[in-house]
Amino acid sequence: MAVAKLEEFADYIALDKPMAALNWVETMQNSVNKLKKFPKSGRQVPEINRVDIRELIEGNYRIIYRTESNRISILTIRHTKQPLTPSDVF
Repeated sequence: MAVAKLEEFADYIALDKPMAALNWVETMQNSVNKLKKFPKSGRQVPEINRVDIRELIEGNYRIIYRTESNRISILTIRHTKQPLTPSDVF
């Protein structure tokens, strides 16, 4: 689901600014890569209120992820203006 959202947002940005879309994808990937070393660097998602469901804010976007014992799972990417419901995450 997260990869599809990444592509969806990148395609939308690319309609007007193709280079900005590439830069945005790179920024998002860099943020996700930092989670390997700092998995709890994001805050708990207020709408979900679970310790293992966290988010990073990058500009106008939320990277929602789950921390597990040996891995990080990216659940979705949302624009900050989009409401988030549990069905978007689970």
